[in-house]
Amino acid sequence: MAASEQKAYDAIRQAITSGAYGTGAHLRAAELAERLDISRTPVREALRRLHAEGLVEFFANRGAFVARWSPQDAAEVFDLRLLLESHAASRAAGRLSAAQIEALAAMTDRMEHHAFGPQRNIAAVTQANKEFHGLIIAAASNRRLAAMLAGTVEMALVSRTFGAYSDISFAHSIDHHRALLAAFQAKDGIWAAAVMTNWAMPTPMVSA
Repeated sequence: MAASEQKAYDAIRQAITSGAYGTGAHLRAAELAERLDISRTPVREALRRLHAEGLVEFFANRGAFVARWSPQDAAEVFDLRLLLESHAASRAAGRLSAAQIEALAAMTDRMEHHAFGPQRNIAAVTQANKEFHGLIIAAASNRRLAAMLAGTVEMALVSRTFGAYSDISFAHSIDHHRALLAAFQAKDGIWAAAVMTNWAMPTPMVSA
């Protein structure tokens, strides 16, 4: 894979998952290529990869757009991630070092700080959450499992991104992260898997 294609893929994917490109946003290859200072060809290839992941939709004579998710789409992918991440959590419980558990605790603290601080920083919350789950997946030490998860949409996006979270949903998410930490500290794989399995899809904030 060309470096320029990977650059385009990483940049566009990050913009989608962070909410910088919202649902239904038009992804124009020419504009993206100019912004990334690369040619259109690697951008088009990156968009095809993102289409295969379900993040991008193509429409005849219109081009590429950030995919719109139905409630059924979200529920299906969320269930799949829970299944895979529950297994990862079970494997990681007996493999995480004390330093890694401390790192997970620090990531959770960062999430809480940016979620409830005077100026909510959704990008920082999303990044800390991504690092948290990424460390668990890495600690699970299963390359095939990691590859399957890498090709599955992150929970943050499935849940319409953290920007849709209410304060109650944020608090619920933080509680689950801390419950996972307790299971990891106890090196209890069954407990860790149960916490992950019972992770509830957050309720989007409803505008008045």
